[in-house]
Amino acid sequence: MIARRPLLAAGALGAAVAWCRLAHATPESMQAAIAAFAGGAPVRDGRVRLDLSPLVENGNTVPVTVSVPGADGSTVRRLAIFTERNPQPEVAMFTLGALAGRAQVATRMRLATSQTVVALAQLADGSVWQHRVDVVVTLAACVEGG
Repeated sequence: MIARRPLLAAGALGAAVAWCRLAHATPESMQAAIAAFAGGAPVRDGRVRLDLSPLVENGNTVPVTVSVPGADGSTVRRLAIFTERNPQPEVAMFTLGALAGRAQVATRMRLATSQTVVALAQLADGSVWQHRVDVVVTLAACVEGG
């Protein structure tokens, strides 16, 4: 006969593994998150710039910069980064104020696998602009040791 505690622990572990496998964004969930960010405004290409290498050796810490060239915090309300294959589509959202010298943010993010990364900018006039980059995440070419 199986004891109660090991049976409960095994059930909890199985549920956690199943939840982890289900917890990932899809291109559809990314589009839904982008639509929610845009608030009904059409999303147009241009004006915002996403600086991100299209080939990444290690997805654990990927440098990324989002900017709106020639704009400052008084003309740009929000900047955001979305991915289609990370656990959640919303990576980061930044709210800018009138005292922001320029509309630019830089950070590092994790990429679970090769995917499309999207940067969005919501301007003060309500328009929403995007820039997409397809990123390929590779394995390290060299193995340490032996």
